[in-house]
Amino acid sequence: MRVVRAAIIGLEDGAMQDFDSVLGSARQLPPQDQARLIDALWHTMPESVDVALHPDWEAELERRLAVLKTGSTKGIPWTQIRDAALAKTGHGGID
Repeated sequence: MRVVRAAIIGLEDGAMQDFDSVLGSARQLPPQDQARLIDALWHTMPESVDVALHPDWEAELERRLAVLKTGSTKGIPWTQIRDAALAKTGHGGID
């Protein structure tokens, strides 16, 4: 766990590594730990940081918003989507 922790926080012998070193270390982690690292970093981002969407996603979101505004379709509540996704993965009942 110490090796994973060192890779996650970018420390080697107590010194902060540069971005490329941290990225190189992160790429050596097993996929499960890479996913944990991504999640941990994502949840530490300040709300003030504007993360740009890929242009394809931005266009898709704009298209979906336009369809919603016409009233020709209805949205599905997040709780319903979450419950269905959790049930599919066998994690139903988790709050």
